[in-house]
Amino acid sequence: MYKVIIGVIIVAVIAIVGFMIIDPRVNVSRVTDTTLIESELEGSMKVTIEGEIEKDGTYNLSEGATMGDLIEASGGITAGADTRCYYSEAIVEKNSTYYIPGLYDYSDVCNNTEISKVNINDDPAEVLMEVKAITSSLASSIVSYRNSNGIFKTIEEIQNVYRIGPSTYKQIRDYVILHA
Repeated sequence: MYKVIIGVIIVAVIAIVGFMIIDPRVNVSRVTDTTLIESELEGSMKVTIEGEIEKDGTYNLSEGATMGDLIEASGGITAGADTRCYYSEAIVEKNSTYYIPGLYDYSDVCNNTEISKVNINDDPAEVLMEVKAITSSLASSIVSYRNSNGIFKTIEEIQNVYRIGPSTYKQIRDYVILHA
């Protein structure tokens, strides 16, 4: 009986180590931590981040946390992250997902030239149309929105512009910046 139990434990440990080798981003401590208990505490919120950061994922932050706090929780940005695409002091919202774009087009493995990007907070409509998915009417809507509501503090805010939904957002998010 003891031999069977010891055998099962050894197989389980080998399986866990094997999965960690296959996908090193698997964090065993996440399974055993108190994330569920912490998320129920008042004053905390879950926020997701992906893109050019060290660890994509959902993190528990205190209310009023900033993009800088979220990036720090994720282990920081990678060397290929475009720092013009976020403001560290921007307040993040509960249950939101944020994206940090890269400087380069990773669909071309050998590419080391920066992606040409437009500034959604400063550029006129004519320049915004240089992005393939931004039409003249969409560019006008972006300019009108920022004139009425102030600058975009996160790239995700562009989804507040009329006719920019999740699909259009995903097409343009790698080609826009917030500041020079």
